[in-house]
Amino acid sequence: MALYLLFEVASGYALFHAYGIDEIGQSVDAVRASVLDLQRFGKAIRLTGFSPFSSAMDAINQCNAISEGIMTDELRNFLELNLPKVKEGKKAKYSLGVTEPKVGSHITEATGIPCQSNEFVQELLRGVRLHFDQFIDQLKKSDLEKAQLGLGHSYSRAKVKFNVNRVDNMVIQAIFLLDTLDKDINSISMRVREWYSWHFPELVKIINDNYLYAKIAKFVVNKSDLAEKDIPALADLIGDEDKAKEIVEAAKASMGQDLSLVDLINVQLFAQGIMNLSEYRKKLYEYLVTKMNDIAPNLTSLIGEVVGARLISHAGSLSNLAKCAASTLQILGAEKALFRALKTRGNTPKYGLIFHSSFIGRASAKNKGRMARYLANKCSIASRIDCYSELNTSIFGQKLRDQVEERLDFYDKGVAPRKNLDVMKAAIEGISAVSEDVDGNEKNDVSAKKGKKKKSKTQTDGEAMDVDKLADGEDEPQTEKKKKKKHKREEPQDEEMATEPLSDDVKQDETPKKKKKKNHEATEDVEPKKKKKKNREAYEVVEPKTATEGKKKKKKKSKTEDSDE
Repeated sequence: MALYLLFEVASGYALFHAYGIDEIGQSVDAVRASVLDLQRFGKAIRLTGFSPFSSAMDAINQCNAISEGIMTDELRNFLELNLPKVKEGKKAKYSLGVTEPKVGSHITEATGIPCQSNEFVQELLRGVRLHFDQFIDQLKKSDLEKAQLGLGHSYSRAKVKFNVNRVDNMVIQAIFLLDTLDKDINSISMRVREWYSWHFPELVKIINDNYLYAKIAKFVVNKSDLAEKDIPALADLIGDEDKAKEIVEAAKASMGQDLSLVDLINVQLFAQGIMNLSEYRKKLYEYLVTKMNDIAPNLTSLIGEVVGARLISHAGSLSNLAKCAASTLQILGAEKALFRALKTRGNTPKYGLIFHSSFIGRASAKNKGRMARYLANKCSIASRIDCYSELNTSIFGQKLRDQVEERLDFYDKGVAPRKNLDVMKAAIEGISAVSEDVDGNEKNDVSAKKGKKKKSKTQTDGEAMDVDKLADGEDEPQTEKKKKKKHKREEPQDEEMATEPLSDDVKQDETPKKKKKKNHEATEDVEPKKKKKKNREAYEVVEPKTATEGKKKKKKKSKTEDSDE
């Protein structure tokens, strides 16, 4: 039986015919010995057909199908074109060797081609993989390596579902840099304050903010040059005219010593550096806010950008934070205190990085631990939604924040909070409403046009039906029939309710219906029925009697008749 080999490569599908197996041997050891020798191996293997992929997208689709054990239409067409045709009702005189057994079973089920995937076939395919660039003309080894590299990157990205907009590594780096900038700005500002205080010591007590102090130090430079004409410019820098006047008055009566021009220039350059760092910090904070809203919108709306970013950076990634339990998330950042408490058998910490949230600060001293536990629970839920949900929305985070607010009111005022089930239902309804608004903008126009056409058709059909019914002599419209059906459905189904006599109100409601029936009978020229007695007994429902009770009553009647005679 002839043997063909199917080989999948990054550039396309290739089919080989193993026509000279006898020359190299039909054992696995013989094939292994001949694989390294191209002259000997080339006499046993021959290229039958090659089908290149049309594009990189086609290559990754074919690669995904092969990895999942699925035969695509392209592969089926390639095999049917290059393999010998088999007549109907006869078995194939060849077999197809494949690398993946799942693909081979699918090919056999779909086309009837017998496939095999054993150690002997694997060794032959290993030799084909080693010398593949020699079998195809005009194919360079570098081109094949580039195709393999590109397909490998695309395949791994597709499997991991890589999203550039949701890379949490940027948030980790940004929050680290933000903390570093805060430390650097504080330390450098202290140097500037000490340095410039030799010249103008009274400015420290007037201006507390580091950024404003650096701006004023750069603007003033030499205190002896300050005059009343500089008050408007100082007021524009500070935003307060009274403080500007105070600075000018303090400069006139300052007890600081004079500095050389070189020292004043160095102080001015140093102050400019602080200003640059402060402005960059503002831009970095804005970048962190936008990045957190893209990566973890629910966690951001619940606990804030900075605290959420610190939790992500401390856990290592958003996925690691989502895997943490609520009790672990509660003490993230307090590991030293936890281990020290476990070692000394003392009180364990109640909170770590989560302490910086405004909810913990607003809670009373006795409720801080409970508030931290509750907030950690909600943060765990929000991080899992952000990590595993494909929708980029902050509705869940807003609802969870409302829950934490309600819990604060519960601790302080005793107001009962809502249940988790109700809150989550409201959040899901909000998400569905948002998704319908976004997805339905394009469909509204088309559906409106279709609805108008359908309404016109149904109106004409309904009018025709009404005309036919009137011609047949039916006076009751369809709406009355539907009302009657609804009235029947609303009747009580319990036995006790059915046996109770109807009230006078019910009698009054039923009388107009009977009149309608009479009118209907009159139109059909039918003799009117006799009026029924409207006694209360007529509305009472008599319970069915059993057979034994009926026999006893018959016997009593016979006895009474005999006595009368």
